[in-house]
Amino acid sequence: MSTHTNCTDGVLFVTGTGTEVGKTMATAAVAALALDAGRTVAVLKPGQTGVAPDEPGDVDEVLRLAGPAVHPVELARYPEPLAPDTAARRSGLPTIGPKQVAETVAELAERYDLVIVEGAGGLLVRYDEEGHTLADMAVATADLGLHPRVLLVAAAGLGTLSVTALSAEALRARSVELAGVVVGSWPADPDLASRCNLADLPASAEAPLLGALPEGVAEGGSTPFRLRARQALAPALGGGWDAVAFAAEHRPGS
Repeated sequence: MSTHTNCTDGVLFVTGTGTEVGKTMATAAVAALALDAGRTVAVLKPGQTGVAPDEPGDVDEVLRLAGPAVHPVELARYPEPLAPDTAARRSGLPTIGPKQVAETVAELAERYDLVIVEGAGGLLVRYDEEGHTLADMAVATADLGLHPRVLLVAAAGLGTLSVTALSAEALRARSVELAGVVVGSWPADPDLASRCNLADLPASAEAPLLGALPEGVAEGGSTPFRLRARQALAPALGGGWDAVAFAAEHRPGS
């Protein structure tokens, strides 16, 4: 279990159990609550894939949701929706390695209270020819004297437990702290697996469940995004969400 109670200071790497699980929504939510608490925030996207040069990427979505006070940084962009290493190779563009990312994080950490690094896909997706991953970027950041923590964004339903456990094991093997798990898109009508996973996800991760963002959280009508974020994230991430109460509300029947 993580011994830290505040993830809105320092360096936070955000990764997922796969693609399209809600990493950008989680990044935006954490950033919004940190800003609301008076902290300065930078969001770094080491490698953006699947977006043309003139199209908005993930950092632009974070700005839209969390507000223009976020300082956005994108190190590389590749047009095809593939793993960064593959996308870079196919496009003929340079790859991104741990040293460049760690040095950028360190520079940002000197100027901002919170630096959020949003990965592409899952934890061990390849970024360069040597097979370096987001986990290696976190290790390189730690080697510079910083203390990066990782927030794992998980899918709600069936199939999420194994990859959650594997991601947590990979982080432990590298002595990188897993701060906790957030469900990136909690369904409006959760099935049995999703309900059971509220108890099983923290057990698989050996880390606390720190939130459940409702599906469609980016489009919340008249409710400001920061208020939706506060309702969906735990106090460790700046919110008021209660994991015990949420699990009790969605406890599966016998």
